[in-house]
Amino acid sequence: MYSIAKIIALNVFNILPNRKSWRRLAISDLHAHLEKASFTKMTFFLLLCLSSITAYPYYFFQQNDSDHTLSASEKQRLIDSVRQAYLKELVIAFTPKDGLNKKEVQNPLKNTDTTGVDHINSRKAFIDSLRETTKGYPVFGPKNDTIFLIYAKLGASTPKDRAFYVSNKIKALYDDDFFNSDSIIVEHSELSYDIVYGNTIIVSVTEDDALWHETTAMSLANNFKEAITSSIVNLKEERKISKIMVRLALAILVIGIIWLLTRLLKRVHRWSAARIEKKSEKWLKSLNYKDYTFLSAEQELKVILFILKSIRWIILFSVLYIALPIVFSIFPISRHWADVLFNLVWSPLRTIFISVWEYFPKLFKIFVIIFVIRYIIKFIRYFFQEIESEKLKISGFYPDWAPPTFSIIKFLLYAFTFVLIFPLLPGSDSHIFKGVSVFVGVLLSLGSSTALSNMIAGLIINYMRPFRIGDHIKIADIKGDVVEKSLLVTRIRTIKNEVITIPNGSILTGNTVNYSTGIHDNGLILHTNVTIGYNVPWSDVHQALIEAASRSEFILKHPKPFVHQTGLDDFYIVYQLNAYTQEASGQAQVYSELHQNIQDVFNERGIEILSPHYRAARDGNESGIPTEYLPKDYKAPSFNIKVNQEPRDPSDQHRAGKPTSYI
Repeated sequence: MYSIAKIIALNVFNILPNRKSWRRLAISDLHAHLEKASFTKMTFFLLLCLSSITAYPYYFFQQNDSDHTLSASEKQRLIDSVRQAYLKELVIAFTPKDGLNKKEVQNPLKNTDTTGVDHINSRKAFIDSLRETTKGYPVFGPKNDTIFLIYAKLGASTPKDRAFYVSNKIKALYDDDFFNSDSIIVEHSELSYDIVYGNTIIVSVTEDDALWHETTAMSLANNFKEAITSSIVNLKEERKISKIMVRLALAILVIGIIWLLTRLLKRVHRWSAARIEKKSEKWLKSLNYKDYTFLSAEQELKVILFILKSIRWIILFSVLYIALPIVFSIFPISRHWADVLFNLVWSPLRTIFISVWEYFPKLFKIFVIIFVIRYIIKFIRYFFQEIESEKLKISGFYPDWAPPTFSIIKFLLYAFTFVLIFPLLPGSDSHIFKGVSVFVGVLLSLGSSTALSNMIAGLIINYMRPFRIGDHIKIADIKGDVVEKSLLVTRIRTIKNEVITIPNGSILTGNTVNYSTGIHDNGLILHTNVTIGYNVPWSDVHQALIEAASRSEFILKHPKPFVHQTGLDDFYIVYQLNAYTQEASGQAQVYSELHQNIQDVFNERGIEILSPHYRAARDGNESGIPTEYLPKDYKAPSFNIKVNQEPRDPSDQHRAGKPTSYI
């Protein structure tokens, strides 16, 4: 026995710390202590060593959730336990020898205790570092509900394997018809607390498991035991025949209440609708503002009935939504349906509420940005309104530039606001949102090239100032008053009251005639042509034309009208009358009156407005002047023909030299 103990002790000595004091003690006194020890102590020490060394191999041969291989942590604990037991035995059997005192023998024992504490602290720090990245695996009960989580491995068994094996053992216990909940106990082994049912180890709780759950191994084992027992016992209670009958009765009761509520809701809706229709003439009046009717009494009745119907369906849906989860929750097999049905509506609403609540800070920032930009725009609008009304004058900046300049600045401020707000919008950082934004931008760029060119042309036209609203202009063959200017188009109203829309791009590339630009300075010169024969003195024609212009209402007296002779053709002279007017938009009326006056004056003065190059069968002596302008005794002169003919024979000599007249 002594020889065996010495061998074991010396082998244990090989795994003890390499300390000088301990080596001196071991080399000089190990044999002496073993020889002086009693047979009982020697036997106790031997059994202690053997049990410590063989504890885990025996443990791993049981049916539990571990593997047959010891982890480094477990090996170290086994070594520390053997070392600590042996050191305690040496301290008890100590006798002073070779200058050694008892304190030197006790130091290794204290160091062994300190080593165990340090080891636990290092393991705790290591586990804390893994909490955010390590996933816990659930242990399922007989109802497939999660009882607890396993994080730590045991030997070569991963947490997932341990959870799987424990779940299967719990389900096997539930299937046992002779299950006794009192038979589940917690047993303490050398390195763990085992939850045992009969000869089956359900789960082993190690020190690492306790560190993961931030408690002690014994407390965690008791919690696991209670959870396992409760899950099995509760399900067995729920599946009793008496319980099932009670649940059926409750389900029928709930369905009956739902049916009664539905019928009651239908009756209330019918009664309310009938009463409102009956009292509609007394209760409902048309909603008017001045001459406009927003809602008539009939329309108001339809709206109220629609709202009443909507309220009915909302209440009915709410009752069903609340009642169905109650019915499903009565039976254990359908309880998860109740959760699914409840979460089907509540989860999106809850997500929306949470998202809105979390979005409030960003929403507040958006409101602040919009508020500030809004008042900046108001200040800029006031500034340009003062320029437009010519209360504020800036050298080189025309008043009609104020509206387009304000529009440009406002657009830039809006764009800047959008840039500030865009990162604050929900989902703005998602790839889908960015992809849609790019897609919309591409579509706008491809489909709005013409619009962009017209917008740029509109800006250029605004600053070129070729015309303003109300000006009488001519673009190509279109003549009329400008009624609208925008960034894209310009609209013109013709004398026929036609509104013609012209793209700004066409205006920019063509010629524009503005009749209203200098009309308030000297007036607009209107001109018209008449052709008179060479037989009429030009001075008479000039006087007649100027007199006709002076008779016109809308022709200015100053500057005076003037006449130009623009052509000397084969049969007539072209006279051009030029006269000033300030009626640019009424040119048609001014021309019409001027032409009437020219006809009257020329007829009064006996000047025939007829070019003498006509070819017609008419009495050439008949005057072309209208009859009312001629004297009452006027007669057209006759044609006079004189023929001088030499006689051809002697018998015709008596007629020689005598003219012959025909009337």
